Order: sequence, then structure tokens, then C-alpha cells
Amino acid sequence: MTTPVQMPIQTPDQTIDLDALRAAPVTREPFPYMIVPHFVRADAIDAIEADYPDVGVPGSVPLPSLTYGPRFAQFMNDIRGPEMTALIAEKFNIDLSHRPTTVTVRGQCRATDGQIHTDSKTKLITVLIYMNGQWEQPGGRLRLLRTPDNLNDAFAEVPPVQGTLLAFRNQPNAWHGHESFAGPRRAIQLNWVRDSGVVWREQMRHRFSAFLKKVF
Repeated sequence: MTTPVQMPIQTPDQTIDLDALRAAPVTREPFPYMIVPHFVRADAIDAIEADYPDVGVPGSVPLPSLTYGPRFAQFMNDIRGPEMTALIAEKFNIDLSHRPTTVTVRGQCRATDGQIHTDSKTKLITVLIYMNGQWEQPGGRLRLLRTPDNLNDAFAEVPPVQGTLLAFRNQPNAWHGHESFAGPRRAIQLNWVRDSGVVWREQMRHRFSAFLKKVF
């Protein structure tokens, strides 16, 4: 006899739309990914943006290093909660029940950001959530790529529009990048990672990088 899977339940105070995540399809090739417009609930966006941390330096800043308001804190709790974890695990056919998470926050983009790369092998799933109103700029639109050396060889493009989620399974061919952009560009990156040692190393690395950016 098998145990029924407990389905995630949407609660009224949540900042995210689990039903939209549940309904979104996963494209499997060339690597598994999904795009969910309006993942952040419309009735929560204004409060989240008001409580968004002040990230005055480019690059990714670890969440524990930042100060932010209560609605943004609720947002962070929701995306790391058991309901979200269960849905992502189901979508990407991976056991995340004992995997820790890391969260970094961006507020600024440099012209040199967005070069083609894959994420660290220690990261199992990457989730990006954008908070930028209607994005009109040609740069800063994340492209999912077939090859590691051509930004125009894209099979999907994700403008960093307010409330949009992109999730993908990290693989050796999970190439991504974007055309150059300099200026405000808000993004939250959530990763399920291999073990707790990765969490510590990632936090130390990002904190040191942020320190150097402030100094120089």
C-alpha cells in the first residue's frame, strides 16, 4: 500500500501563487526548465517591493546579510517552505526533502554581468524570481542557451518582469546569460544545494565579494 502524496495547499496570506506553479509545464530539452509569469501574487507585489532590501552594490548578496521588511520576509519564507519544495521536487523529478537552500538577492546590474555560464555543480535546482515592473530594456533578459559561446543561440528568453519565475535543473549543459545592461535590476535566486557545507561556502564567498565591491 502506497502513502498518498500530500499536495501543497494555497493559503490566503501567501505571497506566491502555488496553483500557477503547479499548472506550469516543464520543458525537458535541452535541459529541464519552466517559466511561470505572475508567480508572485498581484495583491502582494506592492508590499514586497516596499520591503525589498536596499542592495546598493552589483552582484548577489546573501539573504542573511540583508535587512528587509516583514512582507519581504514572508516572501522568503514562502519560497523556501515545504509546499514550494514539494512542487519543485515533483516538477523536476528530484528528491529535495533533505537538501538545504541558499538565497541571494540582487538590486543592481553591471555592464559586465550576464556572461554565459552554468551554475556550480553543488547547486541542484536554480530558481530566479524577478521584481522589475515591465522590462523595456533590450539588455538584462536572461537567455537559455544551446551552446556556451553564443548568446544568439537561445531557445528561451526571460525578461526580468515583475513576479516572473524561472526554474531549471542544473546540468553541465544548462548554459544561460544575457545581453549587457547597467542599472537597477532586482532578482532573487533560490537554490537547493548538495549539503550544508555548500551553504556556508556560498555565504562566505558572496559576503567577501560584496565587501570588495564596497571597498573598490
